[in-house]
Amino acid sequence: MSARIRRAVVVCAALGVALVAGVLVSAAVGQLAISPAEVVGAALEGVGLPTAWAPVDDVTTQALWQIRFPRVAMSVLVGAALAVAGAVMQAIFGNPLAEPGVVGVSSGAALGAALAIVTGAALGSVASVAGFAFAGGVGVTLLVYAMARANGRTEVVTLLLTGIAVNAFAGAGLALLLFVGDSAAREQIVFWQLGSLNGTRWPEVAVVAVLAAAGVAVALVLAPRYDLLALGERTASHLGVRVERLRIVSILVVAVLTGAAVAYAGIISFVGLVVPHLMRLVLGPAHRALLGASALGGAVLLTYADVAARTLVTGAELPIGLLTSLVGGPFFFWLLRRQRTRSGGWA
Repeated sequence: MSARIRRAVVVCAALGVALVAGVLVSAAVGQLAISPAEVVGAALEGVGLPTAWAPVDDVTTQALWQIRFPRVAMSVLVGAALAVAGAVMQAIFGNPLAEPGVVGVSSGAALGAALAIVTGAALGSVASVAGFAFAGGVGVTLLVYAMARANGRTEVVTLLLTGIAVNAFAGAGLALLLFVGDSAAREQIVFWQLGSLNGTRWPEVAVVAVLAAAGVAVALVLAPRYDLLALGERTASHLGVRVERLRIVSILVVAVLTGAAVAYAGIISFVGLVVPHLMRLVLGPAHRALLGASALGGAVLLTYADVAARTLVTGAELPIGLLTSLVGGPFFFWLLRRQRTRSGGWA
């Protein structure tokens, strides 16, 4: 076994242990104190394995299965989806600073959710807001790609600049909806943009799980082609990679992963930027290991971020998107400074 493979195995194992610990802590903490043993017992009993660790009262069991377990599962799925989407973006852009918001997924989702809230299309239904958000994210991403395409191909720089322009337009549309909406709609839009996993239910988890699993699976299948693309578009083409088709499929994967994540959780920043960048520093550029480690790292990050969001302020819950931005911004700046000091540049 090579040193690179050993390092990947060790890193993934460490992330797996951290994720299991985070899941236990996340399910245990809250207004109702629950021991980790009861968490494990409830989970085992729920899948048909009776154990002496199971909670003795129905209140604890219902609190775990109706409130905490769905929320924990959503944090794992959303974190993994955003991190893998970020890794795919960095692969097709050839830039470790790329992230899913570049192609308009987040701004499109925010615009779609705001439109549902202001026009009353939601009718009080979270599913309707999520549906509009998902459609907005995917729709804007496809619009960016269509506008950037010329003469049968897409230049990365053109795609980036088109994404910036469409993001600005979506931001203006969001501002307009905030202006025309009533105070209740404005509060709901602002709260949605800050990101939250509060109120997550199993049907929502099931939707995100299917979309996230499909997106991650496709990304892993494409991983060897991303390795070839890192050699340059011309070299990749000579080696049999259909670069334009790869870019189309990859952007669709990013749109599905990010759209599914933000549709129910709102805008959560920096996960798709920081996690893949950090995993690349640790593991190197091989994309199969990078994508797997990014999925685990994103799940770990968002699980612990959700714990912090629920416990840092007594009697209140911080928006998780706000927390990831407050922590992720300075941390990513530190990573960049560290990399610049070591290499003499921003590569």
